[in-house]
Amino acid sequence: MKKQQHDVTRREFIHKSASGAAALGAAASVLAAPAGVRAAGANERLRIGFIGPGGRGFDGHVKPLAKLRKAGAPIDLVAVNDVYTHNADKAADHIRTETGSAPTMYANYRELLADESIDAVCIGTPDHWHAKQTIDALQAGKHVYCEKPMTHTIDEAFDVVRAWKTSGKVMQVGVQSTALPVWGKANELLRSGKLGKVLMYQTEYFRNSVMGQWRYYKLTRDMSPKTIDWKQWLGVDEGLAPDVPFDRAIYAQWRRFWPFGSGMYTDLFVHRTTSMLKATGLRFPRRVVGAGGIFMEYDGRQVPDVATVVADYDEGVQGLITATMCSQVTPIRQLIRGHNGSIDFGTGEEFSGFDFKAERPQVTLDSSIKDKHFEVGKVHDSTYAHQKNFVDCCLAGTPDKVNCSPNLGAAAIVTVNLGSRSYREGKVFHFDAETQTVGDADASWAKQWEDKSKSRSKPNHIAGWNAGDTGSLLQDPPYQSLEGPWVDGRDPAV
Repeated sequence: MKKQQHDVTRREFIHKSASGAAALGAAASVLAAPAGVRAAGANERLRIGFIGPGGRGFDGHVKPLAKLRKAGAPIDLVAVNDVYTHNADKAADHIRTETGSAPTMYANYRELLADESIDAVCIGTPDHWHAKQTIDALQAGKHVYCEKPMTHTIDEAFDVVRAWKTSGKVMQVGVQSTALPVWGKANELLRSGKLGKVLMYQTEYFRNSVMGQWRYYKLTRDMSPKTIDWKQWLGVDEGLAPDVPFDRAIYAQWRRFWPFGSGMYTDLFVHRTTSMLKATGLRFPRRVVGAGGIFMEYDGRQVPDVATVVADYDEGVQGLITATMCSQVTPIRQLIRGHNGSIDFGTGEEFSGFDFKAERPQVTLDSSIKDKHFEVGKVHDSTYAHQKNFVDCCLAGTPDKVNCSPNLGAAAIVTVNLGSRSYREGKVFHFDAETQTVGDADASWAKQWEDKSKSRSKPNHIAGWNAGDTGSLLQDPPYQSLEGPWVDGRDPAV
């Protein structure tokens, strides 16, 4: 009898989708892979469990993976854990309806991880649980898809990176926009010198609401200590959050409160920042400052409704991430600026191409540099594509081919977390990527650039720059030969 499509085996799927995997790999950000990489577990099919499949965990994890299974991927959705019985039942019902098989229900995520038949997990819990559950899963021998942000703190981010590299497993951070091929094409143009010296990226995430951000997550009478394991959700025993009385708003709208999330910094800014880091090849900032405030949404929230983060990089590039949660129709454009021209992505998130906008030839000294549109390719469902990339990498045992690896996830966390801390603490921060430490900023940042200018140095460049001095050197006007201090009354130009 002919084998049904959803019974395709791992070997058949890898062989059949080899060309597709190659294409995904070409678009992916190739980052350091953990040692000892091996293909997904011993099962003939990839068996996936879900931790926290409510909200994004349902729409961004359960639903696309059920769809991917229907399309023939050799995966089975076999386990569910959620502290809220409604969420657990909803995920299980969907899996049963779409696949014909009922998943095993677990009251505690640790019990799910102890199931040796499970190869991979998708984590959709609140931010403050991400690091703990990710590290536990990697140490249990599971591949991990963790929803963004990768972690709640900077220290946690590097703990995850170390656990990932030790594990030999695949890990995907759930920034679905990194599935778009535009970022790889942009990086190619930047490294080739198309823009000349790269100077700045700017990005945004403007939204508006009649009720206040994240309060559109509904509160229901069914939410109670009887249906929600509140102590487990808080993570008090693990030291993840303070012990506070049960509150439906904290449970459902946790992004409004610092112990569990960081508002727009980690829910929204991390999307845009990760994409820009992928496009530019930048990773960890050296200096970060954040600003903003709660200027309108006085609804008991702790996180601001207007915020801006400015990040400076050793490569001589500045990043600007800005937004207001109270106005939506006037966002800034998402750009990467260079001396010879800029890349203009526009606004929003689902980009199929971008415009190159040339600077005037009187500045570039090259009349061949013209405006041009680059059409790269549309991704119709970036969430589905991102999950497919994760599954493909698990099946092939290729951690370096994921769209958004822990290395990239950690770099984004450093940027947005320091922006958040700067706003809250009133400080400017320095970050040392070698020691992975945070310190208060001082005058050394400005001084190093002044010293470079004084010594007439050449500019720093992004990783992979292969364009020599293209668009990076200034032309002295003839009268500049008159420059210089007069010592003992002598004209330096004589």
